[in-house]
Amino acid sequence: MSLRFLIAFISTALFASALFAQDKSQPTVDELVAKNIEAKGGATALHDLQSLRLTGKLLVQLQGQIELTYLQIKKRPDEVRTEASLQGMTQIEAYDGKEGWKVSPFFGRKDPERMSADDVKALVEDSEIDGALVDWQTKGSSVEYLGTEDVEGTPAHKLKVVRKNGDVSFVYLDPDHFLEIRILTERTRHGAHEEVETDLGDYEKAGGVFVPTSIESGPKGAADKQKIIIDKVEANVPIDDAIFHFPGQISLPQPQG
Repeated sequence: MSLRFLIAFISTALFASALFAQDKSQPTVDELVAKNIEAKGGATALHDLQSLRLTGKLLVQLQGQIELTYLQIKKRPDEVRTEASLQGMTQIEAYDGKEGWKVSPFFGRKDPERMSADDVKALVEDSEIDGALVDWQTKGSSVEYLGTEDVEGTPAHKLKVVRKNGDVSFVYLDPDHFLEIRILTERTRHGAHEEVETDLGDYEKAGGVFVPTSIESGPKGAADKQKIIIDKVEANVPIDDAIFHFPGQISLPQPQG
């Protein structure tokens, strides 16, 4: 073997060895999801968390900053209601596990209206107490690890979640604490491609589970995203299912057994 071919052979072998070592050091999806569950408080605490009531304020940039009173209530398995109030008017968006509806007084609509399938997608995601990664197989999603990516100076673990409805969420986990610090969701809404970026932080513990109390969300790259600051987190509070249903709708009792 000539010296030139010997050098090429050694270089190739070393490169392959480095790639193999790099692959072995890369975490798997299962490992990252397990660390995420542990970071949130563990599987038992997550299972025992049946409802959340979050109160605080919503900051919106509209010719200056406007502050609204904010309330969000979540209840398993997949119910959510969000309210934003200002000067006696309350914007409501709710999902009862089957359909979504809203009241939009700031747009001159004071009567409840059912939401389209496209508009309700974000509410379905909001209803998840655990987030997109926990029980992803049961939810019919697929998850792929894409390595690390810089998020405001942090080399975050990036996971691609494809939901059963086709929406794609890129979930970024802090490399030290393994909690979500950013979620970028891509979906088609009313025929147009939409990218919504949500930054999460200031986690606080409630009912044994860590919950983000700083949530900044808006179109990807936008400078004037809305910000939610949660002042109070209440876990496992009693909640009447009626608040999630379209007003006037009669809910049938659930079968016992």
